[in-house]
Amino acid sequence: MAQRNEGEGNKTAAKQYNKAATAHAQSGKSEKAAKDAARAMDTPEGTAMREAEIKGKSAAKGEDPKLYTKSQGGPKADADLD
Repeated sequence: MAQRNEGEGNKTAAKQYNKAATAHAQSGKSEKAAKDAARAMDTPEGTAMREAEIKGKSAAKGEDPKLYTKSQGGPKADADLD
């Protein structure tokens, strides 16, 4: 059966997501994963993760300011919404 398109604000998808997120939170898997990750930070793997984070952040330049000019037709800056 084809799923009907609910468009933006899909209530069915939101309900499914909330149910799965609640089940995951109650499963205890998040706590174990957080403890495992905290322990990993004190190992060579943690050093590699911190280096990868620094490398990733250095490549991020932020958004192009031209996205917020009227001539580009993109989203408008908050000041333009008045």
